[in-house]
Amino acid sequence: MNIAVIGSGGREHAIVWKLNQSELAEKVYVIPGNGGTKKNVPIGVNDFDGIKNFCESEKIKLIIVGPEDPLVGGIVDYFSDTSIKVFGPDKKAAQLEGSKIFAKNFMKKYGVATGDFEQFNNINSAMKFIEKVKGNCVIKYDGLAAGKGVYVCSSIREAEEALLDLKQKYGEEVQLLIEEKLIGSELSILAFTDGENYQILLPSQDHKQLLDGDKGPNTGGMGAFCPVPFYTDEIKNRIEKETIIQTIKGIKEESFNYKGVIYLGLMITKSGPKVLEYNVRLGDPETEVVLPAFKGDLLELVLSCFDGSLKDFQMEFNDGYFVDVVLTSEGYPKAYKKGIEISGLKKVSDETLVFHAGTKKTNGKIITNGGRVLNIVVNQKTLGKAIDKVYNECELIKFEGKYYRGDIGTRNS
Repeated sequence: MNIAVIGSGGREHAIVWKLNQSELAEKVYVIPGNGGTKKNVPIGVNDFDGIKNFCESEKIKLIIVGPEDPLVGGIVDYFSDTSIKVFGPDKKAAQLEGSKIFAKNFMKKYGVATGDFEQFNNINSAMKFIEKVKGNCVIKYDGLAAGKGVYVCSSIREAEEALLDLKQKYGEEVQLLIEEKLIGSELSILAFTDGENYQILLPSQDHKQLLDGDKGPNTGGMGAFCPVPFYTDEIKNRIEKETIIQTIKGIKEESFNYKGVIYLGLMITKSGPKVLEYNVRLGDPETEVVLPAFKGDLLELVLSCFDGSLKDFQMEFNDGYFVDVVLTSEGYPKAYKKGIEISGLKKVSDETLVFHAGTKKTNGKIITNGGRVLNIVVNQKTLGKAIDKVYNECELIKFEGKYYRGDIGTRNS
């Protein structure tokens, strides 16, 4: 089977790496890909006509969509009258990620455990509300913001600054949410679904903020690890009962065409698990650890979502812990330079996985081409050994302005 993977980040590199291990996969193309992927095709992720023409010419039978934009834009609907399968939700279901307000109202309707919230359609009314809650809240832009539209606030001043930032970006009349600030341990759960049934990968934990100690601005993700030590059978059962089952019930009752991944960003509070957000595709950088941890055939798992066999799919996982540290360009998540040569990639050990994100291959050299540049992933028997090993590997790779957090995986160790 010929497959096309849509996207250009570390997630897509990890998906391609895993697909290429399947005996069912013949050619795996990446649209548009990056400096670490092969069979790259220079077509934009939202150029549905271009993607369709290419897929038909290369006899591609399956498209796996990495980023959120094409899903929110309706790529599944676009291909619905063709014989090409697209792994992901339709445009209506993609609102679970495309609109924070839609998602929270969906959670409320179907009894998914989540925090309290209020929705607003302008900055002025939101300003009045933050005084009521004394600034202790989470402020979220309603639409897509590449992981950078969330502000966790602890004071009126911080909340005011967040609202002013949103006003500067989007204007006075902006759709936003103000949510209860939940306290606890974060957890990412990625569930494959056919719209009625589900199978979940190992739990992981993302590190969103730029600086050590979970400080600084939100980013697309600075690193992740799995499995998570505090994930007990009791927590697993409560997550399924109070969040996943209710979510899948809602997907079915809303008649969404959903053959893809539903990602639940969770906070494990003293009173139980609460959903912070949905994504409608594999998360990044969580994918870079959960796919190496998954022992099975990814292509078989994806196809089971289309042929009715997902319910009986046997999930198997590799032993040990997986840690991913993201190497970024200086200045990220704001302005940063591109075109800086990367060296040392051949110095890392053969067991270490290097998933490219913001890279480009030019004249035989790998150069930086984005904010998040590389994902360095290792597997060791213990979390402590995995953390030590991954940071030793990070030191071997060099490029001007390289930055990374120094505390990935230590939050719960």
